[in-house]
Amino acid sequence: MQQGSAKKILSGMLKAVISIGGLAYIFYKVPFADVSNHWTAQALPWIALILFCTLFSMFIQANRWRGLLLEEGRKIKFRTFYAYIALGYFFNNLLPSGFGGDAVKTIAFGKRFGNMANSVAAVAISRVMGLIAMFICFFVTLPFVIARYDIPAVYTGAVCAVALASVLVIVSGLFSDKIRIPAKISARIPFLTKLQDAFSIYRGYKKAFFLSGLDSIWLQISSIAIHYAYFQAVGVPVDIATITVFMTITITVSMLPISINGIGIREGVNVSLFTGLLGIPADIVLAAALLGYIPMVFQAVQGAVVFATLGKRK
Repeated sequence: MQQGSAKKILSGMLKAVISIGGLAYIFYKVPFADVSNHWTAQALPWIALILFCTLFSMFIQANRWRGLLLEEGRKIKFRTFYAYIALGYFFNNLLPSGFGGDAVKTIAFGKRFGNMANSVAAVAISRVMGLIAMFICFFVTLPFVIARYDIPAVYTGAVCAVALASVLVIVSGLFSDKIRIPAKISARIPFLTKLQDAFSIYRGYKKAFFLSGLDSIWLQISSIAIHYAYFQAVGVPVDIATITVFMTITITVSMLPISINGIGIREGVNVSLFTGLLGIPADIVLAAALLGYIPMVFQAVQGAVVFATLGKRK
């Protein structure tokens, strides 16, 4: 147990070093004063749009989660799902992993309403369906972008690999009941059998599964609008197709578990793409990229209120 804790601490420290080191290197090359000069009053309407789209995205996520809980979801108020979505974002910004908040909100929700297996399955499918929707948008717009820019093969290769993995995860989940768990393991961990049933049940609820995919497409449209607004806010518009492709690459690379929530990696990839391929000055790219922390703070503040409220109730 102590050895496992030591490994986690060491892993967290390494991620912190990479994130801090990445940011330090970037701002060594591009002074922060040059970056902040691009934040002017003209950005305010675009920041308002960013906050609106962030709010819209959280509503869609709550609706998708509720829909995937089928009949049980209809018994629970919509605002409850929204509250737990916010709670997840709060912990996402505290834990050294972009998936930590999913675990916290799923466990908290499952314990409160007594449907842990279904909650885990719904959140897992929501997360993967979101990725698949992002990759669909990527592959639709990619031909328009590669016709103009020479995107490094390592980036497109990484996206293709994660896209394939996402499809395999969804298919494996839907047909997980076909996998026979050894009796000794199922007896020791009965939750695994419940989880298999929770995943495979969606084969019989095609409408709910389809609607979750539709919600995921809406989420990606909202995310694209947010990333588009970043560059509009600093006075350098970038076309939607390029935003979609570069956003997907950045998110995919940032998912690598080598930093704290992609901090330091995300900024470096943005400069590599927008400066290296489009020729946009690095200080402008960073000014746009750092606006991405506004919706993160907006989500985390809402989650902090939920966390404080739940704490008072207990």
